[in-house]
Amino acid sequence: MSNVPPGGNLRGAVDLSALVRRANAPAPQPGASDAGGAAGGEALVFEGTDATFQRVVDLSARVPVIVEFYAAGIAPALAPIVTSYGGRLALATVDGSANPQLAQAFQVREVPAVAAVIAGRPVNLFLGIPADEEVRQVLDELLQLATQNGVTGTIAAGEGPDAADPDASAAEPVEEPLPPHHQEAFDAIARGDYAGAVAEYRTAIAQNPRDELAVAGLAQASLLQRLDGADAAAVRAAAAERRDDVDAQLAVADLDVSGGHLDDAFDRLIELFPTLPQDGKDVVRVRLLDYFEIAGPDDPRVVTARRRLTSLLY
Repeated sequence: MSNVPPGGNLRGAVDLSALVRRANAPAPQPGASDAGGAAGGEALVFEGTDATFQRVVDLSARVPVIVEFYAAGIAPALAPIVTSYGGRLALATVDGSANPQLAQAFQVREVPAVAAVIAGRPVNLFLGIPADEEVRQVLDELLQLATQNGVTGTIAAGEGPDAADPDASAAEPVEEPLPPHHQEAFDAIARGDYAGAVAEYRTAIAQNPRDELAVAGLAQASLLQRLDGADAAAVRAAAAERRDDVDAQLAVADLDVSGGHLDDAFDRLIELFPTLPQDGKDVVRVRLLDYFEIAGPDDPRVVTARRRLTSLLY
């Protein structure tokens, strides 16, 4: 159910603060925080939109922000649980159909879907809304991950992103500008131009082969490009029917990685690897290396998969 990564590693996660940065974003409308609010905790629960999500990302530097995607006929359901954590968590409810940029950034293909943002970086949590006990278990794991990444604050009623604070702008730190090609890549991703993002990251790497963030960004942008327009059901059906087809298995592995199911993707490709001719092995090896970059070298799942792959290579 949960995609909370073990070990506290958020390396390689798409930086939502850049994805949703909009210099001309309109100011949030008064009363936006009322949506889905619980009594006594309205500031902890608020509506997130494409235009105002930067403020949610800013808040995620203090507390993990749960992002609950809903749609017509499917009301947000997590406010009571989130507010019960006493300000250690916040909740942004997002109408997925009305906010396509956020749905795309979080790779949401069906609702309800729940993710989180920690220090500007997304973490997939679950599809659907499971039982309260399971939700709390996931949120407890999320708080542990937040602590490991230095996000340990709390917010009180009235301190949410929609609270009036005329001095807030003076207290906000100045954001370091991204390197030019990184910025161009993020902007390209935001408008759905994944090929453009791939090109920008490749240029950044050509200029500085040691740019690890560009390498991770290239792997992510390439994944987004391959998934763009994909029909998940068709991809999974093709993989089930053509178990020896490299392209079909790579496509479904992409889906698994995009949903946070790294072990499934690793198992699929590593089990396929020994059965392939050399050219097929080369393709699978390169794809696995991309996945390792997306998750980061310290992720225990990557450590195990890398060891398994190495044993097959030598």
